[in-house]
Amino acid sequence: MSRSNKKSPVIGMTTASSEKEDKRTANRSERRINKALLFKTNDETALKSKREVSNIYVFSKDGKQRIDPNKYPKELRK
Repeated sequence: MSRSNKKSPVIGMTTASSEKEDKRTANRSERRINKALLFKTNDETALKSKREVSNIYVFSKDGKQRIDPNKYPKELRK
């Protein structure tokens, strides 16, 4: 597996390696807001989704892009 390649030539548009910390922060804020809403209203239909609570456009990675596999073979290695 030392030189296995990705099947789709798609990479993230950034220099950040991961969005893990952004996703953890978004999930924590969603849980905190939903816990407070559930305590106040006791209504499960009023709960917020992650998209309503956080803005995905401020995450480290901003979308994906297609690249030419012949031009950038090193980017497609696993």
